[in-house]
Amino acid sequence: MAKTTSIALSPEQGLSRYLTEIRKFPMLEKEQEFMLAKRWQQHEDTDAAEQMVTSHLRLVAKIAMGYRGYGLPMAEVISEGNVGLMQAVKKFDPDKGFRLATYAMWWIRAAIQEYILRSWSLVKLGTTAAQKKLFFNLRRIKGEINALESGDLNPDQVKEIAERLNVSEKDVLSMNGRMSGSDASLNAPMGQEGDMEWQDWLTDDDPGQAESYANRQEFDSRMTLLQEAMADLSEREQHILQERRLTDEPKTLEELSEVYNVSRERIRQIEVRAFEKIQKAMKRMAKEQGLPAGG
Repeated sequence: MAKTTSIALSPEQGLSRYLTEIRKFPMLEKEQEFMLAKRWQQHEDTDAAEQMVTSHLRLVAKIAMGYRGYGLPMAEVISEGNVGLMQAVKKFDPDKGFRLATYAMWWIRAAIQEYILRSWSLVKLGTTAAQKKLFFNLRRIKGEINALESGDLNPDQVKEIAERLNVSEKDVLSMNGRMSGSDASLNAPMGQEGDMEWQDWLTDDDPGQAESYANRQEFDSRMTLLQEAMADLSEREQHILQERRLTDEPKTLEELSEVYNVSRERIRQIEVRAFEKIQKAMKRMAKEQGLPAGG
């Protein structure tokens, strides 16, 4: 995808100005989005792609704000999220029936989390699934037990967090020590004259679609769960599911029936069964990891 004005309008040039400027881009109606996506998909129309990107820059910024507590420059976090958004636009298929915002959240959050993990040095952090789970869930749980403002955790709080995330109390204390003290206040002034606060900007005037963004926290975690759940499938099930539902150009039942020398109906049955297995596995793992199971 060609570089668009959304990238030229860089948060590094001044975060407050950037946040103000991106609010000027209108959000797309469903029909508009569909037509723009088809123009990009069929003709690689960069103007269409640019409109899809710019209309979702506020979504990236909102998601990025959820990672304020990791002590990294918000301009860089937003920039990484924008890269994820561009990848989502590039691969988005409007014929699947869902909105770009739903699809893009996977890519935006994945890009931001990869950046955070790189920046925090995996050599020191560790790379186990438990440590990554703790890293990305500690602030959420501290908020739920009213411990965000306390800095140091008391023994009861440490014990509760350790039990909820199935990690050691030592790991909780270590991770909290790394992350404490870096939260940015939602009441901090923004803009040259300080007449706006972060929370004012985060309040979106647009109803409907914008309101749903905030309710999809941890949505990106399903990507990791999907990859892990795929391991439970047989090689044939993996291949059929991949070719039917997880690729940019899905194969037809007829094409796969010729590969495996079975009927189209048999391929359909294997696909449905594999998908059901994936759903059950993802829900089970989500529960085990303390993550939302999703739909």
